[in-house]
Amino acid sequence: MNLSRYGEDGIRVLFGDVIDLDVHEKVRRFYYFIRSLQRPEIIDLIPSFRSCLIHFDLRRTTYEKLSSLILDAQREEPSLRALPTPATHEIPVHYGGEYGLDMAFVCTHTGLTTDEVIDIHTGVEYTVYAVGFVPGFPYLGTLDARLDMPRLETPRIRIPGGSVGIAQLQTGIYPFESPAGWQIIGRTDVRLFNPEKEPYSLLQIGDRVEFISI
Repeated sequence: MNLSRYGEDGIRVLFGDVIDLDVHEKVRRFYYFIRSLQRPEIIDLIPSFRSCLIHFDLRRTTYEKLSSLILDAQREEPSLRALPTPATHEIPVHYGGEYGLDMAFVCTHTGLTTDEVIDIHTGVEYTVYAVGFVPGFPYLGTLDARLDMPRLETPRIRIPGGSVGIAQLQTGIYPFESPAGWQIIGRTDVRLFNPEKEPYSLLQIGDRVEFISI
């Protein structure tokens, strides 16, 4: 665990140099542990692929004091652990056609048929490594290497909410109408973000996702 400054009021806590499930689990455990402390000086805690970002209140503490507190608390971390059990979500998807804006390109790029792309994409149970970019957008991995795709050279200004995209070894779902730079292969009707009900994001870090073709 490596702590470093992130601007005037941030601490970046890094857990590894690679994106894998072992590092992800360290991030997840730390995230829920620090949340459980309910420290008033911590304004926000943002988990990512390999790190957590802590945004703190400069009126209540300093980088040095909070860093020391985190390190001291982390030594007692194994005694806590009321980690939530990751939920598993089945996400039905309309693949291809009017819903898969880039399916033809994906097939040409990979040499696969539409049915093969669908079979491969639905054949993996994905882990939610992070939620971000826009509220509720899940970064899901790890995508089968046969579907390793480049991002769009020019991102689209707007795509429909529920669009399912792939890029590199990741897949994700755009929760609502937004810009997009990933290759779109389908669309779901599942609502991923609800600002009127907690937890606002349907998918949480550590959750599992299975796509189903409809």
